[in-house]
Amino acid sequence: MLLMTRAVRSADPVRSPVGNTPIVDVSLEVHGTMRRLRLKLESKNPFGSLKDRISASLIDHVADRIDKEIGVIESTSGNLGVAMSAECAARGIPFTAVVDPRTSVFFIDRMRGLGAEVRVIDEPDATGGYLLNRIQYVREQLKVRPGLVWTNQYRSEANPNAHFESTAPELLRQVPGPATVLVPVSTGGTLAGLTRFAEATDADWRLIGVDVHGSAALGRTSGRRLLSGIGASCPSSFLDPTTAAVQYVDVAEAVSACLWLSEEVGIGVGGSSGATVAAALRMFRQDPETEELVCLCPDGADRYRTTIYHADWRTAQGITTAGMGGAVAYSGLSESGE
Repeated sequence: MLLMTRAVRSADPVRSPVGNTPIVDVSLEVHGTMRRLRLKLESKNPFGSLKDRISASLIDHVADRIDKEIGVIESTSGNLGVAMSAECAARGIPFTAVVDPRTSVFFIDRMRGLGAEVRVIDEPDATGGYLLNRIQYVREQLKVRPGLVWTNQYRSEANPNAHFESTAPELLRQVPGPATVLVPVSTGGTLAGLTRFAEATDADWRLIGVDVHGSAALGRTSGRRLLSGIGASCPSSFLDPTTAAVQYVDVAEAVSACLWLSEEVGIGVGGSSGATVAAALRMFRQDPETEELVCLCPDGADRYRTTIYHADWRTAQGITTAGMGGAVAYSGLSESGE
């Protein structure tokens, strides 16, 4: 079944600069040894997420084909939809966001408030998720609406290129020395952009993709997933699963990390960020020689108040959370810019 919400056009948003997001350093004691967890908070972008970095790039990539009376369409779990809604509003381009029932009311309301038309695809596909049916709907719309343009975040080189040109050099300025960087994977564009940058420069990074069980993004069999913004029902077109280093986490680990970070440290992050933090804490516990890890955190807690941070939602989904245990103790916080 297809559900549609009406677009409500608001005033064009103020276009603030994207990027220059801070790194916050969290000091931890793990098994009696001091460690440093470095969080790059992409929630500080103008519209609240890492996806702010690619929205303009995706539109620029197809700009010569866009009809301003018909506009563009994109499948999104939420953050890209908000960023694209803002970018299209600023350019006077109609935008259709194709989402699914896992997309929170926060995202839908924000997209509608920025003038987007939101289509909700609520029939699961063969994998048990919704991504394949979202993409199928986009393809159908391209056939029946001549002139409609799909920006296609899943295959457009504008996706990894934006991270090659923006996210990666910024991170290198902030973390110039050797670093292990954990990057959540969905389309794979972020990890691909950082990997290409490291290969083309002297960035001394060990890059690790973080994915969730049930995701096919890096070659595994697709299954049920609850968190939006991380994982996918199909393999990434930007990454080679045979060469990508990856840490897998489950939903309970990711949610527990979100709650721990909020309650103990006072930082609110989304589920994909929670997954990277969970993977980092696991690596700290497993390897006493690992002193510092960098986590790329795509968004904040504001858009997950009715899901991850709501006890009733966690109970309804059968998610049992647990603390980090006595092995991890928070001991301090500091912030750095570039």
